[in-house]
Amino acid sequence: MIEAQDLCKHYGSFAAIDHLSFTIHRGEVAAFLGPNGAGKSTTMKVLTGYLSPTSGTARLAGVDVVQDRVRAAEKLGYLPENGPLYPEMTARELLTFFGEARGLGKGRLAERLDFVTQECDLHELLDKPIGTCSKGQKQRVGMAQALLHDPEVLILDEPTTGLDPNQIRHVRELVKKLGQTRTILLSTHLFQEVEAMAGRVLLVNDGKLAFDGTPEQFKQKGGGKMEDAFRTLTTHA
Repeated sequence: MIEAQDLCKHYGSFAAIDHLSFTIHRGEVAAFLGPNGAGKSTTMKVLTGYLSPTSGTARLAGVDVVQDRVRAAEKLGYLPENGPLYPEMTARELLTFFGEARGLGKGRLAERLDFVTQECDLHELLDKPIGTCSKGQKQRVGMAQALLHDPEVLILDEPTTGLDPNQIRHVRELVKKLGQTRTILLSTHLFQEVEAMAGRVLLVNDGKLAFDGTPEQFKQKGGGKMEDAFRTLTTHA
């Protein structure tokens, strides 16, 4: 459902992504880890179609992201970190705008709006201008936008940023539930989020895949601790 095949992204002589390959199947929630500057954000931008790779192939649900950008976008729900939202709109207006832009009919849009309102706890936010919302409230609106069209693939960048403990727990439960039937790539710097939501860990370093396995296998690289495994796999000798 998410496929990176020999991906490269060069900026002059610098390789932000260096022959990176992995596949994530339906029903998997994969945590995407890496130190700052390792190529994680660049990889996500290529997978979402925001950047074109220098070489290699990126596919979402079998659709080549470069060759058929529009059809790939139909398969994808994307929550960027601190994603852009129109501050003058209310959450209802924003979600209606995105739903209509994605071609959802009136009945289907109403159905999906009810779903994301419930799942993202937007009841008190629907008619509030987004510009007056807190960071955590904006994050919930962003999550609702990513889920609105019922995508097969979700790419979530730091989805619990700015949320309080109750909201974090709700997002964890939602991601695990969605991950039963969808494919989710979850970028985070928080190891507790990896253990709470992911069944697989992908770690990139220097633009290359440094680890691919379960959270338990990852911890074994650090003597049972994720922090130590991360340090071991990303520290240069």
